[in-house]
Amino acid sequence: MAFFLFLILVAIVLGLIGAVVKGLFYLLIIGVVIFVLNLLLWGVRWSRRSHRRPVR
Repeated sequence: MAFFLFLILVAIVLGLIGAVVKGLFYLLIIGVVIFVLNLLLWGVRWSRRSHRRPVR
């Protein structure tokens, strides 16, 4: 969970820097890509965890 939150923070910081500083638009793109990959990783981990529960 800490790694997930760290990646969210990195994505937000890179996005803000890329949006504010002129000429660093690529940092905004990198921040968005990190954010999307992080959400995909979280979704995969969450879906795998939900299938392990036994049916009662």
